[in-house]
Amino acid sequence: MLEKIKLKISESKLQLSILGVLIIVFVIFIIGNPRTFLSYRIYYAFMSTIPFSAILALSLTPVIILGEIDLSFPSVMGFCAWMFSFVFSQTNNIYTAFVVSLAVGLIAGFINSVLIVRVGIPSLILTIGMMFLWRGLVYIASGGQGLSLVGTQGTILYKALVGRIGGEVPAQAVWAVVIAVVFALILNRHRFGAHILYTGDDAVSAKMMGVNVERVKTIVFMQVGVCAAFAGILVTLEVLYLWPSTGQGYLMKSLASVFIGGTSVFGGMGTIFGTFIGAIIMGSLEAGIVSSGISGFWTQFIFG
Repeated sequence: MLEKIKLKISESKLQLSILGVLIIVFVIFIIGNPRTFLSYRIYYAFMSTIPFSAILALSLTPVIILGEIDLSFPSVMGFCAWMFSFVFSQTNNIYTAFVVSLAVGLIAGFINSVLIVRVGIPSLILTIGMMFLWRGLVYIASGGQGLSLVGTQGTILYKALVGRIGGEVPAQAVWAVVIAVVFALILNRHRFGAHILYTGDDAVSAKMMGVNVERVKTIVFMQVGVCAAFAGILVTLEVLYLWPSTGQGYLMKSLASVFIGGTSVFGGMGTIFGTFIGAIIMGSLEAGIVSSGISGFWTQFIFG
């Protein structure tokens, strides 16, 4: 009981420190360029773009807590985005395209889980291979050509996913918050969340306690595939176009968001709140750097 209390106190301190970093970052940006960072427009831009990497980072958090890794999600995101766009171009039905894309993401996650959990391939090696495989499939299937999604505008699903609530708030920001709340409730209040933490801390002990470790890992890898597909759909709908390169550029930002948020690289510890704040920090840095008058060439250096 005492150890549990100490862990909760440690997590609370970590979350407060991460929140403090976010506040310091924005104070610096406001001082550097008050005209930009005291305007709603910059935060509107953040709410339009940060949710994509935030959703990916949130889905990665349970994987890292398990002591595993998934590097294939940007390519799964790209392939599912292509599948969504292709099915819509053939059927003109956004709902069919949506379901098919999510199903493909689920299957991609299931394939990863089978090869990692059942076959025993290390997740790092397996997901590097799958990253190349899914990206290759995108280029082969698309022939390097993009697809327009202008026809999705005006549909109920389009408005629900990336519409503007009250004309001011991008719907994807709401989705990111909802997903964060759901993940936080599962990780902190549900038995499955406890099983994730136990497995990440010590898989052998978790098995002795009756935790179905294989089932836990399977579900966690599958949800990454679904979230990658969902993020891919949101990205393509936001710009109303599918690029074969969709998903590229999200790998390091999403992983960095998880680790900045305090999730241990060794597994067994992590918070959804920390990851969410980490995603905001990573998503706002680039715009903040440029808006503050610093050359964009410094962006990657400051990220590091």
